[in-house]
Amino acid sequence: MGPIIEDKLLVFRCKRGSKEALTQIYEKYKRDLLLLAVALLNDVSAAEDVVHDVFVSFVEALEKFRLTGSLKGYLLTCVANHARNKNKAIQRQLTSTSNPGEAITENSDEPSVLTACNEQLQRLSEAMAQLPYEQREVIMLHLQATMTFNAIAKAQAISVNTAKSRYRYGLERLRTILNEEAEK
Repeated sequence: MGPIIEDKLLVFRCKRGSKEALTQIYEKYKRDLLLLAVALLNDVSAAEDVVHDVFVSFVEALEKFRLTGSLKGYLLTCVANHARNKNKAIQRQLTSTSNPGEAITENSDEPSVLTACNEQLQRLSEAMAQLPYEQREVIMLHLQATMTFNAIAKAQAISVNTAKSRYRYGLERLRTILNEEAEK
């Protein structure tokens, strides 16, 4: 059974009230969703919250939900959207905070991330955190979610050329960051 047919069956069973089917969907995609959320937010706790929120929203909208493509792609797009909203909320808080000492900071040195990742993944994660969010999101959706540039453009309401440019500029910036680090 192909993944799309399997996912359609799982969604169908979820609509019929199967908790086991929902658990299967969660178990099947939680790793990919969490990896994307961590890459976009640089905070394991916030990433877990985003993944949780996506599944809650998925369950709440399940009655009207119609799977027309890849369930994984759909869920990854939802995670990216929730992460984007969370980043915007953090930026609003940062700009509205009058005392810089009270500002919320990103927790890129989360101990559980550092211990879970090998040294190369840690360097890559730190380099990714230095990219503008838009570039980071396109890179992760393309590489991690294996979404096409057309699908990314549609999900983000941007042109295909903009999606490709963000990807290309992001990769160039990553190369620069990692090469500068290697020269140290």
